[in-house]
Amino acid sequence: MIETIKLTKKYGDLIAVNEISLKLVEGDVFGFIGPNGSGKTTTMRMIATLLNPDYGEAYVCGQSIYTHTEEIRRLVGFMPDFFGVYDDMTVLEYLEFFAATYRINGPSRRKICEEKLELVDMSFKRDAMVSQLSRGQTQRIGLARVMLHDPQVLLLDEPASGLDPRARIEIRNLLRRLGAMNKTVIVSSHILPELADVCTRVGMIEKGELIIDGYVGEVMKKARQAIVLHIRVTENAEKAAQLLEQCDEVGHVSMQGDMILAKLHPGTMDYSNLPMALFEAGYRLTLFREEEVNLETAFMELTKGKQQ
Repeated sequence: MIETIKLTKKYGDLIAVNEISLKLVEGDVFGFIGPNGSGKTTTMRMIATLLNPDYGEAYVCGQSIYTHTEEIRRLVGFMPDFFGVYDDMTVLEYLEFFAATYRINGPSRRKICEEKLELVDMSFKRDAMVSQLSRGQTQRIGLARVMLHDPQVLLLDEPASGLDPRARIEIRNLLRRLGAMNKTVIVSSHILPELADVCTRVGMIEKGELIIDGYVGEVMKKARQAIVLHIRVTENAEKAAQLLEQCDEVGHVSMQGDMILAKLHPGTMDYSNLPMALFEAGYRLTLFREEEVNLETAFMELTKGKQQ
């Protein structure tokens, strides 16, 4: 549904996007992860045909961004991180206005607007003035707006930016629904936990370069160079740490308060004898578990040495 081939954009000597190649299929919810200024928005704007690349190619549903601009704009719904609203309209009037720009006319226009309001759980605000909406409600109305023409591809730039925790949860639930509808979605964020349990795939971008791209499980596996165990004993934690350092499976041991962090040698998967060694030495365990690898730790591990 979306394919980019060495997509590149420069501003003078600054390379904003550097030869990004990406391929997404129907139903992919792609989390575009990176700090502010890393090239996420520039990439999305090129895919949406709102910005011309300096080099490279991009296809949306098989159509080239160079030769099929109008067709692509019918296939894509692009929601920028900040967008204008008309304060003197009700929510329903606002959606009907944009539905008209998509040439949705006749009795079907009102029906489609009502359906999109229901999709984003905003039917209860249909007659409210747009100016009275909260930031989170405005974001949901913006998402309803880009869904009016039933696009197959959605490009959502920082949709949860500036939202309170409840509104962020609501946006994440919406993203799950879009994936279930077999839409192809690119959603960007610099806040990694927002995407962890929503996306099927993630791409990590740094200084315009796509450092990693893959399904979430694959990315986690790449980031996990070695297992780190979190261990807590009832007493004499430092001596227990010294004991673990002598074990063949353990490469490095450190303390974090009263918790022992034991990093195993790369490739070591079987560590079943470690709790037994502690038990036989007289230690009682209150905690023994693997450190969880999340998108934040994966990003820090995979971009190590590339952020300077």
